[in-house]
Amino acid sequence: MTIPTRHPLAVWAPKPERLRLRLGDDTIPMTKGDDDWWTPDVADVPGDARYGYLIDDERTPRPDPRSRRQPDGVHELSQRFDPAAFGWTDEAWTGRPLAGGVIYELHIGTFTPDGTLDSAIDRLDHLRDLGVTHVELLPVNAFNGRWNWGYDGVLWYAVQETYGGPEAYQRFVDAAHARSLAVIQDVVYNHLGPSGNYLPEFGPYFSERGANTWGTSMNLDGAQSDEVRRYIVDNALMWLSDMHVDGLRLDAVHALVDSRAQHVLQQLAEETAVLSAHQGRPLTLIAESDMNDPTLITSREAHGYGLDAQWSDDYHHALHVALTGETTGYYADFEGLSVLARVLTHGFVHDGTYSSFRERHHGRPIDRETLPTSRLVTFAQDHDQIGNRAAGDRLSQTLSPERLAVGAVLNLLTPFTPMLFMGEEWGATTPWQFFTSHPEHDLGEATAKGRIEEFASMGWDPDQVPDPQDPETFQRSKLDWSEPAGGHHATILELHRRLIALRRDLSDLTDPRFTTTSAAADDEAAVIVLQRGGVTIAANLGTEDAVVAADGALVLQTADAVTQEGETVTLPPDSAAVLVA
Repeated sequence: MTIPTRHPLAVWAPKPERLRLRLGDDTIPMTKGDDDWWTPDVADVPGDARYGYLIDDERTPRPDPRSRRQPDGVHELSQRFDPAAFGWTDEAWTGRPLAGGVIYELHIGTFTPDGTLDSAIDRLDHLRDLGVTHVELLPVNAFNGRWNWGYDGVLWYAVQETYGGPEAYQRFVDAAHARSLAVIQDVVYNHLGPSGNYLPEFGPYFSERGANTWGTSMNLDGAQSDEVRRYIVDNALMWLSDMHVDGLRLDAVHALVDSRAQHVLQQLAEETAVLSAHQGRPLTLIAESDMNDPTLITSREAHGYGLDAQWSDDYHHALHVALTGETTGYYADFEGLSVLARVLTHGFVHDGTYSSFRERHHGRPIDRETLPTSRLVTFAQDHDQIGNRAAGDRLSQTLSPERLAVGAVLNLLTPFTPMLFMGEEWGATTPWQFFTSHPEHDLGEATAKGRIEEFASMGWDPDQVPDPQDPETFQRSKLDWSEPAGGHHATILELHRRLIALRRDLSDLTDPRFTTTSAAADDEAAVIVLQRGGVTIAANLGTEDAVVAADGALVLQTADAVTQEGETVTLPPDSAAVLVA
């Protein structure tokens, strides 16, 4: 395939009858080609030029749909950016496979007091010393306002300026690689945010079928969808090439409705594999999906989509219920440690079983003979499961340090690829709440009102639901970096370091075969025993001492009162132990 060489300010715009380029103070005619790409009648464009497009008779220029910089915000002129100008120092970096890894999810705006990419670099040594292998950034694409979770982005190719812009992003990735940390970028291809979305003025980017939960769905299979798919795939390849990113987390892929013979996810996996082979390093695609469908992570040779991993929300739900006892809403099907034992050995709870929350059967079984366990990403907490609670409360705000320690064992020693949410490693007490900064009064008011009404309908006192538009909601969500230095926070942090080190030192803990894992649980006693080859992980979440049959050397215990006698281990309430045969 011959890739056309386009003018740097060419734009795909089948909808307008007339298009002009605003370049600085000049207005320049543009010519439309047979492929609906418009080219400006200008040869030389400065490397830092600011520009926009005047659509038909519109007098206000629109930003470039593929803009690489928005220095004055998403409603203003775009600015050219040359990604090749950065002085990379990661020539020796060969990447990291996801298998055997540990992911650390963070939000740039709340990870540090300054909330920038450069200030996040100063904390990378903490992550290296913790032992994680992959740093996953919540979306950084340009959104309207000063702070946001990132899922309201409207210009996917631009890095949010309040985080530092694209060059700061390159500095962050380069610094991560210098510390042997891979970078995964969370990207959103299922919708755009509510402010600054000018794509419909250029062409049919959105489906005529309507909206999903978060906004209008992308046009992946309708008329003129070839260029829309190209827009998505090219964006993914931009992160992996220009920004040296090692992988992408694909947000809510179940909302990517695509009836074409080759699903856009298959197309993305295929082109990512081509780039990976050329670059000589692993490039990882991780799907967030609530479908419990292993087709996503089945190889293309076996007629799957060929993605590298997907999140298993079922594991989170089972572990959350085990630790907290909450059984309302979608947690109803996950009561009992026997459910946790099932997900540990099957990957999903709902793999064709009845889901009471959905009021239907859900999911499909994983082929445990062939599919590696490492293709499931599991976690005790993540941005959604904390931030979408009414008060944005973490497990640390309701559980004892002892119970948090058991949760850490069951999170980090799973057969799957474990993930931590920022601050979890020391039991951070700061909440992580839902926050926005929509400058438009009506939009901000509607967002706040909708949030409060949503939880009021569930019985929450409206006064207890934080206003997402209140700047204090954002400020409260920032990590307190004084916490890990002492007290029970330091103890929990040291436990996380030891658990991650165990994963690195014991091959049984990174063995990706379902067939070498077994689990048994006693729901009445609230005891679970996980066997991973020659490693035994036992946990007691009950109210009485538990005696567990376990052979081997006791290499880790979360409580001093754990004792071993012969081939048994006695676990006091809220404790766990690891033994190696």
